[in-house]
Amino acid sequence: MHNYQAPSNLLRDRVILVTGAGSGIGRTMSIAFATHGATVVLLSKTLPNLESIYDEIESLGAPTPAIYPMHLEGATSHDYEELADKLEESFGRLDGVLHNAAINPYLSRIKDYDPQDWMKVMQVNANAPFFITQACLPLLLKAEDASMIFTSDSVAHKAKAYWGAYAASKFAQEGLMQTLAEELEHTAVRVNSIDPGPTRTNMRKTIFPGDDINKIKPPETLIPLYLWLMGPDSKGTSGQALSYEE
Repeated sequence: MHNYQAPSNLLRDRVILVTGAGSGIGRTMSIAFATHGATVVLLSKTLPNLESIYDEIESLGAPTPAIYPMHLEGATSHDYEELADKLEESFGRLDGVLHNAAINPYLSRIKDYDPQDWMKVMQVNANAPFFITQACLPLLLKAEDASMIFTSDSVAHKAKAYWGAYAASKFAQEGLMQTLAEELEHTAVRVNSIDPGPTRTNMRKTIFPGDDINKIKPPETLIPLYLWLMGPDSKGTSGQALSYEE
């Protein structure tokens, strides 16, 4: 679906929550969803980044987004319940979720991995998607057609040495995606993942500082695939681990 041509009103009147919306793929997809008609709920820990995206979306004449600052690393079950309550109060339903927030502080051998860092990575990458999904699932079930997407990684399917907690957390995400897809098989909610492949993001710069980042594809390249999976044209597709590189 790399060449998918999305109609301009693909996501009109839809409410979509995007985690990790402050930069990289999350920022790019938030703007893409908005310019295709969606009201996007921008969730990230960095308020200035969210305000910048908010202003950009408004300047494009897209539906006014909502800002929801949230630090997933320290969030509690109460915080997730409050998120769902605010979404229900403001919108009454949820038509889509993009689980995109992720951290990967460094590459390291398992025997050297700092236990506290391990816990932080698992909290953001694996636990937060579970808690958000559990809290927001009643809102997704109210939609006539809902889509949940996990931004995955190649190490979610075949781990590599030194990828530590990040690889383990992405395996956990894939397991959550598959479990949800089966549990929601007879509902209007479909659940899938996308492995974007090497992409020009801040995480990429941190993990591979020696790479020429300008030779890596920008997040905008991924827009057609994310739009197709978030929109109604992908009805009937669920439980799939899609890859941009394939």
